[in-house]
Amino acid sequence: MKLTQIEQQKIAKKLIKLSDKKRLALIELLRKEGIDSFKLPIVPTIRKSNNLPSSWAQERLWFINQLEGKSATYNMPLALRISGNLDINALQKALAQIVQRHEVLRTSFQSENGKPIQVIDPEATMKINLVDLQQLETTQRENSVIEQAQVEATTPFDLENAPLIRCSLLQLSPSEYVFLLTMHHIVSDGWSIGVLIQELSSLYQTFMKGEEISSPDAARTPLPELPIQYADFAVWQRQYLSGQVLETQIDYWKLQLSGAPDLLQLPTDFPRPKIQTYQGRTQSFSINTDLTTKLQTLSRESGTTLFMTLYAAFSTLLYRYSGQSDILIGSPIANRNRSEIEGLIGFFVNTLVLRTQFENDPSFKELLTQVRETTLKAYEHQDVPFEQIVETLQPQRSLSHSPLFQVMFILQNAPMGDLELPGVNLSFIELENTIAKFDLTLSMTETDQGLVGQWEYNTDLFKGETIERMATHLQNLLQAIVENPSQNVGSLPLFSESERHQLLVEWNDTATVYPKDKCIHQLFEEQVEKTPDAVAVVFESEELTYQQLNQRANQLAHHLLSLGVKPEVLVGICVERSIEMVVGLLGILKAGGAYVPFDPNYPQERLSYMLRDSDVGVLITQNSLLQSLPEHNARVVCLDTDWGAIEQQSQENLNAGVSSDNLAYVIYTSGSTGKPKGVAMNHRPLVNLISWQLNKSQAKYGTKTGQFTPISFDVSFQEILSTWCSGGTLVLIPEDVRTDATALLQLLLEKGVERLFLPFVALEQLAESGCNTEFYESKLCELITAGEQLQITPNLVNFFNKLSNCSLENQYGPTEAHVVSAFRLKGSPDNWSSLPPIGRPISNTQLYILDSHLQPVPVGVPGELYIGGD
Repeated sequence: MKLTQIEQQKIAKKLIKLSDKKRLALIELLRKEGIDSFKLPIVPTIRKSNNLPSSWAQERLWFINQLEGKSATYNMPLALRISGNLDINALQKALAQIVQRHEVLRTSFQSENGKPIQVIDPEATMKINLVDLQQLETTQRENSVIEQAQVEATTPFDLENAPLIRCSLLQLSPSEYVFLLTMHHIVSDGWSIGVLIQELSSLYQTFMKGEEISSPDAARTPLPELPIQYADFAVWQRQYLSGQVLETQIDYWKLQLSGAPDLLQLPTDFPRPKIQTYQGRTQSFSINTDLTTKLQTLSRESGTTLFMTLYAAFSTLLYRYSGQSDILIGSPIANRNRSEIEGLIGFFVNTLVLRTQFENDPSFKELLTQVRETTLKAYEHQDVPFEQIVETLQPQRSLSHSPLFQVMFILQNAPMGDLELPGVNLSFIELENTIAKFDLTLSMTETDQGLVGQWEYNTDLFKGETIERMATHLQNLLQAIVENPSQNVGSLPLFSESERHQLLVEWNDTATVYPKDKCIHQLFEEQVEKTPDAVAVVFESEELTYQQLNQRANQLAHHLLSLGVKPEVLVGICVERSIEMVVGLLGILKAGGAYVPFDPNYPQERLSYMLRDSDVGVLITQNSLLQSLPEHNARVVCLDTDWGAIEQQSQENLNAGVSSDNLAYVIYTSGSTGKPKGVAMNHRPLVNLISWQLNKSQAKYGTKTGQFTPISFDVSFQEILSTWCSGGTLVLIPEDVRTDATALLQLLLEKGVERLFLPFVALEQLAESGCNTEFYESKLCELITAGEQLQITPNLVNFFNKLSNCSLENQYGPTEAHVVSAFRLKGSPDNWSSLPPIGRPISNTQLYILDSHLQPVPVGVPGELYIGGD
């Protein structure tokens, strides 16, 4: 059914007069007749009082204000520098006229039955606060301008008192001023600032000529009469968005946002506070005309808009930074799709939630097609306020972040116009923004010089340098997109050549000379020549010198040689902690074999699997353990009962023909993610590891090192061989002492242990015991932890404060690669980070952090660790 304009006006006016219940009933009846209330004009509301319902958007800001109290989060500041012959009286009258002309600027908000209502004050006006700074010297004056502009921008409004607009004029000299204007977002938006600027220009010129305007509709006013006020729109909005129209719009958003993630997990520099603070800062950047033109061309050729292209690029950046394939971004839309509201000041802007999917790593062209469809559909359903979507979807709410999205993208296209006041020159002042409504907001604007952008970021989450990198990566990404839009988004380069070189080359420049052609036992033999009579190993009351240890290991090696052990042959060793244990390890290496440790405390099922899987030909053990071993086919050598035959062998070093490329050990992983896997390690990387350890260790040559780790863990190799290759004494820690922190601390004191390798759990237990013990005679000078994530607890801080001369080092490396990185904690333990990093690659190794597409990730962005080198 089609209606004439007069009929439309009559129906609209009738709707205004009805109660809510009757109005909704009539709207439903009209819709059944094919008359959509959206097609009815918005008409002035019949004012029985100055109290009217708020719009949906106003209601949300009012609720936030009620929840969080007064704040400047939703202030909208504007600052202008004015030079010339300013007519302050004309400026005052123009501003007062604008406040009189737009009811919303004379509106405050009161609570009625738990909901906000608009209260329009017919008498409210705005007076310029004139501040005279002329008496200050230049530097003081400029500092005062910055300070007062900041105060003006960050002073909260009281929503219960109109007007929600204020203005200060700072006079710097007879012909120099700074104009500060602030409105609350509840009565204004970006488009409104453009309206205000246009009206201020026109009215100022009228008043400057000495003309007076008795009322907003006076004949001499240079502005057209406003057909409606913001309050009329608020009433109409609640009429229109009801029944079937609301249901249809909401159904779209329910489907579109179904199953969406609650939070975009962008990597942050600081932990997310439990309560969002809105503390922020901004950074600006620009894109040159050449790249801007190419982006516009790509948009035209792909049948999209510049907004869609920039949005797709930004969402790609967030995908690459977060690793999430489902990205939600908020984007404001002017929501001025009716002629009646184009010239109104008020809070019309709506926020659309745009969702982008990155499954299967689409090309950028494919992504653009998806973004185009998503955006156009969102525009079709733009009328339902964001507040209604949140209320309907009921996402998991948290005070730590905004609902549905935490990142916003804006392409500024609201008509601003130029503020022209006769006789003066005007220039905008960039105010330092200290507020961030979201985690991150990217705003971009087209100019004659190309695109200019601004990042608004939450300083509780991000550092400035992180945002700088992000801005650079976005520009690199945009350049890569225009060069090859068919490339998959996961492969588009983020880095400049210099940054890529830094990540992949500079930070992995670890080349160091080491004896790469030697085997680890040969380094030990060299040390025997230097310190034959030094004590090499101690266990309880037993000890061996380097000479004695070497001779015993040689005897065992010759014996193993006679049993067919040679390079690449696996030899099992299942021995209790003892002198024999380390003799066994060394003897296997000297024979050219690779040792495979079996912990006698392992469950039978695990031992049985490892014996079958490794298929060792020879198994070194002790007579006391024979009965507990699972069935196997290996030839057994008992270091206790068979020693009589073994000691008949030569004590001389032997040449087993082993090279640095041959295996040194096979150590099984924990099997926490499935069956244990035997990791085969040859001599060269182990020689590299020990050489690095000796070169960077704080412990001096000849250091006493506690041997804590079972030989079934790779750290034991480092404990043992780094000690023996530096003339130190290895103190084997008995099994019962390993599990008793107090007893361990006592042993360390008694034996004068200077260096210790401990997993974090054992280190924490030792620290707890140490905090309750006087141990000023402790000789500990180096503690190394590995195998688990290091956490700095109060016990550790207190412990290391007592150990004033002891360093703590965090080492990292999976069993597959042994240690590959290290980080030594420096400074006062009171200032140590609670979760220290794993540090940088050790000598002759490389570490790369890559994403799921094997692309390097930016600094601070999580990825997977790839290990290269020796």
